Amino acid sequence: MTLPVELWLVRHGETTANATRRISGWTDVSLNERGEEQARAVGALLESETFDSVWSSDLTRATTTARIASGEPKIDQRLREMHFGDLENCLFEEIDPHYKKTLLEFIDFAAPGGENIEGFRTRLLDFISTLPAGKHLIFTHGGVIRILTQNMGQDRFVGNGGLVAVNWSAGEIIFVKENESALKPQSA
Repeated sequence: MTLPVELWLVRHGETTANATRRISGWTDVSLNERGEEQARAVGALLESETFDSVWSSDLTRATTTARIASGEPKIDQRLREMHFGDLENCLFEEIDPHYKKTLLEFIDFAAPGGENIEGFRTRLLDFISTLPAGKHLIFTHGGVIRILTQNMGQDRFVGNGGLVAVNWSAGEIIFVKENESALKPQSA
């Protein structure tokens, strides 16, 4: 019997870009105070777990979340968010309605001057294919988690600091844990 590949996928904590609904993609933004709190909350969930490897996107918001929650990760650029090209740093409300609609659907989206969904998926699956059997913790981005769950026949979007555990080998979601502070309205 082959051992499964289990992935624990953590979406980075909140950034100012997230809080203002600004598309950040490959733009390297830092966690805000709430994001650091979310990273600590994820860390509390992970305290009793053991992983065969810990990975992170190379973008600051993911590596900082990893360092706060778990310690020093291995870095891989393939775990980055989708490259949104000309839409990088735009407010979501201000983008063209066509792009807004296809971005929300996240099936046939192609960012002008950036990546398309299939190129994004190929990049992520290339990374996953390198992982040996075992339990792997991955600090990454909302789009990454969404693509990987879509690849298993589901479509999960988690908020900042959320965690999705999957049995990749069986194509099954084990559990989804939303970060409680991600669900609370921000105080003024």
